[in-house]
Amino acid sequence: MTPSQTRDPVQILAFVIGLAFIAFQVWLLFDPQQPLFERPVHLCAALVLLFLYKPLKAEWLPKTARIAIDVLMIVGSLAVLGYYLIGYERLTTRMENVSPVFDLDILFGTLLVFLLLEGARRAVGWVLVWVLLVFIAYAFWGNILPGWLNFRGFDLDAAIEITTMTTAGVLGITTSTSVSFIFYFVLFGAFYAAVGGGQLFIDLAIRAAGRATGGTAKAAIVGSSLMGSISGSAVANVVSTGVFTIPLMKRTGVSAHRAAGIEAIASTGGQLMPPVMGVAAFIMAELLGIPYADIALAGLIPAIAFYVALMLVVDLAARRDGIRPMTAQEFENVRPIGPRVHLILPPLILVAMLVNGFSAAYAAVIASVSCLIVPFLRSGTRIGRKELVVALRDAPKQVAEVAVPIAAIGIVIAVAVQSNLALKFAGSLLSLSEGSIYASLAMAMVGCIVMGMGLPTVAAYIIGAVLFVPAIEDLGIPPLAAHFFIFYYCVLSMVTPPVALASFAAAAVGQASSVRTSLSAFGLSLVAFFIPFSFVFDSGILAQGLPAGIAFSAASLLVSTALWAVAFGGWAGRPLGWGTRLPIGAAGLVAVIVPSGSTIWLAALAIGWSLVAAVAVVARRGSGQSISNPAE
Repeated sequence: MTPSQTRDPVQILAFVIGLAFIAFQVWLLFDPQQPLFERPVHLCAALVLLFLYKPLKAEWLPKTARIAIDVLMIVGSLAVLGYYLIGYERLTTRMENVSPVFDLDILFGTLLVFLLLEGARRAVGWVLVWVLLVFIAYAFWGNILPGWLNFRGFDLDAAIEITTMTTAGVLGITTSTSVSFIFYFVLFGAFYAAVGGGQLFIDLAIRAAGRATGGTAKAAIVGSSLMGSISGSAVANVVSTGVFTIPLMKRTGVSAHRAAGIEAIASTGGQLMPPVMGVAAFIMAELLGIPYADIALAGLIPAIAFYVALMLVVDLAARRDGIRPMTAQEFENVRPIGPRVHLILPPLILVAMLVNGFSAAYAAVIASVSCLIVPFLRSGTRIGRKELVVALRDAPKQVAEVAVPIAAIGIVIAVAVQSNLALKFAGSLLSLSEGSIYASLAMAMVGCIVMGMGLPTVAAYIIGAVLFVPAIEDLGIPPLAAHFFIFYYCVLSMVTPPVALASFAAAAVGQASSVRTSLSAFGLSLVAFFIPFSFVFDSGILAQGLPAGIAFSAASLLVSTALWAVAFGGWAGRPLGWGTRLPIGAAGLVAVIVPSGSTIWLAALAIGWSLVAAVAVVARRGSGQSISNPAE
C-alpha cells in the first residue's frame, strides 16, 4: 500500500478481508467443503472486495450518494452470504424442480443477480452486462421469438432456481473454477510480480534478443510471452510489460502504432502460452473434466507456433524496413541478469510440480510460497514488508475482478442449457453450413471473434463453448480440439477491430492511435490466425498420440506457419512484391489448414518454399554482383 492507503480505512478493510479470503482458500485446499458452502463464500467475498476496490464513479451523483450506494452493495453481498450459510442444509438437500421455491429464495436470488450485474459492469464494463440482460430477457420472453429461437420461457420461480439455487447457474462451473484454480494461479502471479519476476522476464528477453535485427520488437515478444504465461491476462500483460517495451521499440525506429500493435499481439498470445495460459483454460479443464496439466500440454505446440511465426514476421519486416537493433549503450543499460537469475525458480517449481502430477492448485500455492523464499537467496533481491503487502493486496483484488464476471456468465450457461438454446443453435449452424466442415468452422470463428469484441476472453470462451462446441463436435471433431478452436479465436478477439481491448490498452501506453494500433495488431495476428484449423485436422498438434506423430505434427505446423509468415513479413533476402507475396501466402495458408502429410499439404509446401528459395537465390546473386562490381 502507498502511505495514503495505509491510513485509508476503506483500503485497510479491503486488505483485511483480502487476507481472510486468502486464508479461506488455503483452508479449502487442504479441507474441501460442499459446493454450496465454498462457492457462495468465495463469490460473496469477491463481490465485497470488488465494491471496495472499485467504488461507484457516477460523478453526476453527490459523493455521499455514491458512498451510500457502495455501502448498500456491500451490505447486500453480506446479506446474500448470510442467506446461503443459514439455508445451506436446505439448499444442499432440496430436489430441483420438485422442492418449493420460497419468497425468500426469490428475494435473495434476485438480489444476487442484481449484484452480479453491477459487479460485472464495474469489473469489465457494459458489454458483458448487455449480453447478460439479453439472456435474462430470453429466459422470460423466449416464447415470443420465431423459429428455432422459440421456447416456452421460464416463470420467476424457475428462473431463480436454475440461476441461483443450484450448481448449474452462477454457482456452477464458472465459480467452481474460480474457487478451485483461478484463485491460486492469480495468487502466484501477484506474488511473482511483487518480487520482481516480471521485470526479470523483460530483461531476459532484452538480453536474449535486443542486439538482433528488430531486436526490441523480438524482446517485447519474448518478454510478453513469458510474462503472459504467468499473468494469463492480455490487458494486464500489456500494461505491465508495455511500459518498458513500447518506448524501447520506439527508440529504435519502430513507429508508435506498430510498437503498440506488437506489444498487444504478443501480450494476447500469452493467454495461449503454458504453464498458466488464461483463465479460460481453467474453465476448459472443468468443462472437459480433465486435469489442467493436460490442457497446458495440449496448448504448448500451438503457442510455440504462434510465437515462432510472430518472431519471424517481425524479423523479416525489420529487415524490409531497416529497423535498427539496440545500440551497445542501450543494451548495457539493462540490469545484469546474474544477480537475479534465481528468481526464475518459482515458475520452474510450478511447472515441475504440474509435470509430476501434483494438483494445479497445490502447485500454484507452493510456487507462491517459494516467491517469498527465493528472493532471500541473494541480498540484492530480498523483499521487505512493502512487497509482501503489495502481493497480499493485489491477489484478492485481481481474483475479485475475475470471479465476479465469470460467475455472472453462469446466467448465460443456465439459460442456454435449460432452454435447449445451445443444441438448437448447433443444429442451426450445421444447417446453414450445409454440413461443410470448413464452412462450419469459419462461422464459429467469426462468431467467437464477434462475441469477443468488448468481452473478456473468458466470457467470450464460455459463451462460445456453450453455443459452438456442440456444433463442431457434431462434425466429428474431438472435444479437446473443438474447445481449443473456440478458445483460440476468443483469445485473438482481444486484438480484432473494431473493439480490441488489448490493442486499446497498448495504444494508451504507447500514446498511439487506437485505430492504427488495432489494425497493426490485427495484421500481425493474421500470421497465426489459422493455426486452429491445423489442430482440428491433426490431433498431434495438441500433443495427442505417439511421440513420433506429435513431433511430425509440430514440425509440419512450424514449417507451414513459417511459410505463411514469409508472405506477411515481405522479405526473402530482398523485399517481396505483392506478385510474389500472394502466391507464397496462398501456399502457406493451404499448408496450415489442410491435414498434415496430405498430398495437398506437400504440394503447397513445395510450391511455397520453392518460390521463397528462388527469390532468395536471385537476391544473393544480386548482392554478390553488387559487391564484386560496385560501379554497377
